[in-house]
Amino acid sequence: MAVLRIFSYLPNPRIWKATIAARLVGVEVEVRGAKSAELAQWLWDFEARPLSEAERVERGDLARVGRVGFRGTSILKTEAFLDAHPFGTVPAAFGPDGDVGIFESNSIMRAVARLGGPQSTLYGRDPYEASRIDSFLDAGLVFARDGQHYLLALRGQAVSAETHARARDAFQIYLAGIERALAPAREAIVGDTLTLADICFATELALFANERIQQDVLAREGLAQAWDGAVEAAHPRAFAHFSRLRRHPAFAPDMAAYLDKLEQRSAPAPA
Repeated sequence: MAVLRIFSYLPNPRIWKATIAARLVGVEVEVRGAKSAELAQWLWDFEARPLSEAERVERGDLARVGRVGFRGTSILKTEAFLDAHPFGTVPAAFGPDGDVGIFESNSIMRAVARLGGPQSTLYGRDPYEASRIDSFLDAGLVFARDGQHYLLALRGQAVSAETHARARDAFQIYLAGIERALAPAREAIVGDTLTLADICFATELALFANERIQQDVLAREGLAQAWDGAVEAAHPRAFAHFSRLRRHPAFAPDMAAYLDKLEQRSAPAPA
């Protein structure tokens, strides 16, 4: 039986924080969801499921106006869902009875690490390591916030120079910290084994890799890619670590095919 149920749009690299952690600590999680465009047709609840048109009309009293990522969309959210998730966003996780809600991807990932029991070192070996891991997760949130605004703007086919600059700067600042943490030749960001800091790093970069398939939008706006050869050359340890992680047995089931597809879509057409 799954010890945690997650509801989200799919694919969602931020959900992988939980699924990767689950593989590493040996716990079972259940993921429910659909493509982002389809999720407005679902009932947002512990028992999340797609609704027929008749059911949507019948349950119209549950309609809420979506915000980030679903702006202006009418979404059916139960009171129980909103009690468990006061901000009403996805990804949304529940304890096995549906009463306790956990929101925000880093918190969901932390829950999985805790469910792994005291033998797990994903969240550090002591309070000091755990707090250092939290420091990297907090730093990742700054990058994630600016990166999300940027990716949504690209998806909307219109990105400003200011949004681009904020995301580029946040990306480079985050990478600089990771680069330093991995010096001179460390195999993990905190301590000597993989932790939540490594999982967060890999999944946030996998999400930011979606910039690659928006080259036409960037070119139209006269903007350069934030993730280019120069930034990789400036942060060799960070990108070598990312390459190792995407092939790791706990990471590859989520990341490998996704990143391969992005790279294929962004490759220049043969002459």
